[in-house]
Amino acid sequence: MKEVWVKADPWQKELVTTALEGGADAVMVASRDMEKVRELGVIRTVSHEGDIRWEEDVVLLEIASTEDEDRIVDMSRHKKVVVRTTDWNVIPLENLVARTQNIFVEVDNLGDAKMALTVLEKGVDGLVITATDPVMVKEVLNLVKSERQELELCPLEIQSVRSMGMGDRVCVDTCTMMGEGEGILVGNSSKGLFLMHAESIENPYVAPRPFRVNAGAVHAYVSLPGGKTSYLSELKAGKEVLGVNWRGEAVSLVVGRVKIEQRPLLLVEAMGPDGLVSMILQNAETIRLVGKEGQAISVVNLHPGDVVLGRVEAAGRHFGHKINESIVEN
Repeated sequence: MKEVWVKADPWQKELVTTALEGGADAVMVASRDMEKVRELGVIRTVSHEGDIRWEEDVVLLEIASTEDEDRIVDMSRHKKVVVRTTDWNVIPLENLVARTQNIFVEVDNLGDAKMALTVLEKGVDGLVITATDPVMVKEVLNLVKSERQELELCPLEIQSVRSMGMGDRVCVDTCTMMGEGEGILVGNSSKGLFLMHAESIENPYVAPRPFRVNAGAVHAYVSLPGGKTSYLSELKAGKEVLGVNWRGEAVSLVVGRVKIEQRPLLLVEAMGPDGLVSMILQNAETIRLVGKEGQAISVVNLHPGDVVLGRVEAAGRHFGHKINESIVEN
C-alpha cells in the first residue's frame, strides 16, 4: 500500500483528526505541535524532532530541470524524498518513478492524487496531502486506503491429498470480516500459493469466525501487501497480510492475533500452469480452499481432478522480497 502523509503545518486540529480517522500513515507538523498530535491519537509525526525527521529520514526537494532529477534520484537511495514543483507535469514524475524509489509527491486534489498513484502503472511510493480542506483530505485518503490491487489467479488441479501426521498450524485472525470466496494466499513455496478460505461458512461444528483464516503449517509462505511474503510463523498483531477474493481483488488486512497449535495435517498437491505446487493444511472439515466460482471447498472433500484457485510466479525469495537468482524449491 502507498504511504499517505497529511500536512498540518501551520497547525489545524481538524486536519489531524481527519488524518487519524482516515488511516493516514503520518502527519506533517511543526515540532512545537507534536504534543497536540499525541493528545488526539496515535500516529507518526513528520518534523525536525518527530518519528520521521527532516534531513535525517526525509528531505524536500524542488524539481525544475534534469539536474534536479539526478539530485533527487541520488538522494532517494538513502532517504525518502518529497518532490515539489511550481509547474507540475507528468514527464518528470515518470522519469523519477522509472529510475528510483522513495519518491513522495505533494497533492492537493483528487486528480493529482490519481495521476501520482498510477504513473507508469506503478505510481509513487507516497503522497503528501497539502489540501487545507478536511473534506478534500478525506477524499484523497479514501482513494488511497480503499485502493484494491488486482491479482491474476489461476486454476490449480488437485493431484493428491494425503495425511501427514501432526504439526504446528497457524490461524490468522484479521481485523476485517470476510465473506464467501475471500481469504489469503498461502503455499509451501513462493512459486505457488493457494487461496485459503476464511472461516465465514456456517457449519454444525463451530460458529463462523469471518475474521479468521486457518492458513496452514508454520513454515508456509503467506502473501503480504507490496508483493512481499512472510512465513506464517512470523505474523503477529499489527502486521498486514494480503486479503484476496476469488476474482483476484486484493486489499491489505491488519492482523489482530495469531494462533499456533498442534493439529493433524494434510499435504495437498496440485498442478499449476508451471508445474506441481503444494500446501500443508490442518486435517479438518472446516478448512477450505476456494473453487473457480468462489465456492468454499473443504479439504476433506478434495479429490484428484478438483480445481481450486491460487497464484503462481517464479520461485525465489530473500527475507520476503522477490529476487532473480537460481533457486529450486520443492
